[in-house]
Amino acid sequence: MTRRVTVISLLTAMIAALLALPASAAPRYRNYVSLGDSFVSGPFIPLQRLDPLSCFKSTQNYPSVLARRLGVANFTDISCGGAQTKDMAGVQSGIPGQSVPQFSALRADTDLVTISIGGNDIGFSDIILTCAGKSIADPNGAPCKASYGDSLAQRVAATGTKVADVLAGIKQRSPNAKIVVVGYLRILPPSGGCWPVVPISRGDVPYLGGVQQQLNGMLGAQAKAAGATFVNPYDISLGRDTCAAPWDKWVEGIIPTSLAFPVHPNAKGMAAVGNQVAAALGTASAGI
Repeated sequence: MTRRVTVISLLTAMIAALLALPASAAPRYRNYVSLGDSFVSGPFIPLQRLDPLSCFKSTQNYPSVLARRLGVANFTDISCGGAQTKDMAGVQSGIPGQSVPQFSALRADTDLVTISIGGNDIGFSDIILTCAGKSIADPNGAPCKASYGDSLAQRVAATGTKVADVLAGIKQRSPNAKIVVVGYLRILPPSGGCWPVVPISRGDVPYLGGVQQQLNGMLGAQAKAAGATFVNPYDISLGRDTCAAPWDKWVEGIIPTSLAFPVHPNAKGMAAVGNQVAAALGTASAGI
C-alpha cells in the first residue's frame, strides 16, 4: 500500500510539472523590433542581409542573437549603419540609409524594443578619424583633447534631449512594449593604447574613453527617466577593446582582424551584447 501511494504521489508530481511547462516555455515576447545604428546593424559581419543592403545588417548582430535566444515569433530588425536620432522618425537617405523611418516598424502590439543610438549624433566616427590623424605628429601627447576640450561633453549633453524624444516616440507608438536601451561596447583600453596599431595618442586614450563613458552614462540616465531598461556593454568589455589580441577583441581596430567594419563590434562582440541583453530580460545566459 505504501509503495502504491508513493508511486501515485510521484506520478502526480510529474503531471503537475508537465502541466506547468507550456506556460513557462512559451515565448515571453512575440513581437520584437530592433532600432539603432551600426553598433546594432553589424556592418561587414557575415552574413549581410539584403533588406536593404545599404544598411549593412548582419544575421549575427546582437538583435539577431537576442531574437534567437528569446524565440520570438516576429522579429523586425530595422537598424541601419550611420543612423542618428533624427532617422528614427525621419527617412535616412543615402548610403548607409533606407527609404523608411525606423519608427515605421513599430506597432501597437510590439512588445519588445531594443535601441542603441546617439554615437553618430556626437560624430564619434569622425572624432576617431580626426584624433587618429592628430596622433601622427604627437603619439605620446593628447592633441585630440587639446583640440576638442569640453566640446564633446557638450555634444553628449545636447544629444540627451534627442534620445529622450526618441524614447517618447517609441512609447507613443508601442505603449505596451518593454524598451531596452543598449549602450556601446568599449572601444579603447583605460590607458596607454596601442599606437600605431590603433593610432590614438597615449594621452587621448583616457580622454576618448571618458567621452564614451559620458555617452553611455547619458543613455542610462535617459533610459531611467523614460522607465526603460538600460544595458551597458562597456562594463563587460574591459580587455576586449580594439587593442586586445585578435582572439580576445570584441571591437575591431582601424585594420580589422576579423570580418567586421573598422572600429565596430565583430561577431563575438555582438554575441556578448545579445547575451547580456537576454540576461537583463531574465533569460539564463549561455555564457559569453
